[in-house]
Amino acid sequence: MAKGLLYVETWPSAPEREAEYHSWYDEVHLPEVVALDGFVSARRLAPADGTGPFVALYEMEADDLPAAVDRLQEAVMRGELRMSDALRTDPMPMMRLMEVTAVHEPTGR
Repeated sequence: MAKGLLYVETWPSAPEREAEYHSWYDEVHLPEVVALDGFVSARRLAPADGTGPFVALYEMEADDLPAAVDRLQEAVMRGELRMSDALRTDPMPMMRLMEVTAVHEPTGR
């Protein structure tokens, strides 16, 4: 079974909607995505300097990683995932699927 990460850059639709954006992302979107087959966990990151996009990292395990991402996108298109207009969609969020090729964990800890 392949392991991967889906990297997604997003922005709030407007500065005054940032709190709503974070609430939706953390309380609605992440739980809905990790409930889908192929998605194991999710985490979000904020730019340390306060500039740039917010990033979501979805840990994945699936026989076919691109097919799992396709299922996610199809669920969005069918309205099975609750989306929010607090998420900026113009331009669309930037997504990139990465496959894990190596893992190193320090020894002696």
